[in-house]
Amino acid sequence: MRDTRRARMSLGVLLAAALVLMTVDHRAGANSPLSPLRGAGAELFGAAEDFGAGLVRPVGHFFETMAAAPDAQRRIDVLRAENQRLRRDLMAQALDRERSQELSRLLSVAGIAGYRLVPAQVIARRGTPGFEEAVQLDVGSADGVRSEMTVLNGDGLVGRVVQVGTSTSTVVLLSDPASAAGARLEGSNEIGLVHGIGQNGRLLRFRLLDSSAQIVPGRRIVSFGSQRGAPYVAGVPIGVVEHVEATPGELTRIAYARPYADLTALDVVGVVVRAPQR
Repeated sequence: MRDTRRARMSLGVLLAAALVLMTVDHRAGANSPLSPLRGAGAELFGAAEDFGAGLVRPVGHFFETMAAAPDAQRRIDVLRAENQRLRRDLMAQALDRERSQELSRLLSVAGIAGYRLVPAQVIARRGTPGFEEAVQLDVGSADGVRSEMTVLNGDGLVGRVVQVGTSTSTVVLLSDPASAAGARLEGSNEIGLVHGIGQNGRLLRFRLLDSSAQIVPGRRIVSFGSQRGAPYVAGVPIGVVEHVEATPGELTRIAYARPYADLTALDVVGVVVRAPQR
């Protein structure tokens, strides 16, 4: 009991002393003798507060980062998908621009030569029975395409149609070893035959029927034409002579020509559905 009474008396004395000090400090204002003590206390407790905040702040930032991580990942995924879409759009625009240019050149050729064309796009490269080098087009009988029609692009002769479906058709390329087309040497009008020799369409064999005919590198070869324009219409550029083979004693002369049309990278082509009257 005495211990409790003594503790109460000590607490009361301390409270009274604190009240006296607070009153003296308040009335004295800036001249208070307790100002140094108050400043020291403020520095002590301020340092302790800063130290505690320094310990707690990284932990708070860690939990904030963990809480925001799913949203940040979703934003990263959205940005990545947007970048991929923009990249695809740019590639598609570049491809459309190239195809537009090819189509413009093709229509220009058709206008000059007087052909009536059905524009088409190469959708596959594949072999077909009897032929090694052929491509598939996205046009068919519904578009007016028939077998044995000439196929060309803005650069020159491509091949001929050999199979026709309702909405697709198959074209054997001029570079196929089984392909042959009548041709004429520009300038001299010497007649011969152009054969494919494979080699990825890099060269064509041109066999002149007259073994004494003059032929030199750099001369151009154009299609001779077939009866009623099937399978080949006349006057389509085929290629340019690169070198001439020495064939002494032979009845024909052989030259090798580089085709104008890139037969390994075909995209936009045209099927000649009607040749000019003259």
